[in-house]
Amino acid sequence: MSKRVFRPTLWPTLFTIPAVLVMIGLSIWQVQRLHWKEGLIADRQSRIAAAPIDLPPAGADLGEAEYRRVRLTGQFLHDHEMYLAARSMNGNVGYHIVTPMALGGGGTVLVDRGWVPETKKLPDSRPQGQLAGEVTMDGVVRLSQRQSFMQPDNEPDKNVWFYLDLPAMVAKAGLQARSDIYVEAAAGDIPGTYPLGGQTRINLPNDHLQYAITWALLAGALIVIYVIYHLRSPLEPGAQPTSVQPPSQER
Repeated sequence: MSKRVFRPTLWPTLFTIPAVLVMIGLSIWQVQRLHWKEGLIADRQSRIAAAPIDLPPAGADLGEAEYRRVRLTGQFLHDHEMYLAARSMNGNVGYHIVTPMALGGGGTVLVDRGWVPETKKLPDSRPQGQLAGEVTMDGVVRLSQRQSFMQPDNEPDKNVWFYLDLPAMVAKAGLQARSDIYVEAAAGDIPGTYPLGGQTRINLPNDHLQYAITWALLAGALIVIYVIYHLRSPLEPGAQPTSVQPPSQER
């Protein structure tokens, strides 16, 4: 059996080399994204594990305050509560209850008190959870959200919100409240169970390792196909014979 030789041709080579380089570049980029995402998650974990801080004043470096724990004392203004729609827990669809809190030291801040099922949306269905008087609660500082590509528009007239647009929510409530930050309530014992606090999510989708491996495998597969395609027998069309033996002559 004759040994096959590797003889590349022009157009497959011009296609394969750039394609392989692009795939390898995408694989490296996904590894970089992986390390970036792991850094974000680690930063959030360290912040939420740190000692509580005072609620930062307006104009402070709010980026450094996000995901830090705070303790608030004040009174919930239940007649101004708002409903953050399309929030699920363990596969069950419901709402987050957002309620302004008038702080004991002055000022008002919106508080995401936590999740309720659809049947517990209205206050009359959870009267025990409508805490009256001055209360003290722990929570996590969060910043105003932006509408994502897949989120529908908020419906202020119906008091239905799909993302926390703090300026719009404060205007809807008609209060002199903070519009730069809000607080997500920590988990705690609430009479009647709802709302369920502790809904802060510090983990982020992190599939970059899978993407990096996929791009690397595609690059490897293309290289293998390219090599196999160009392995030719010495006698195949387009291949040059390795040696030529003159015909023997008998005398």
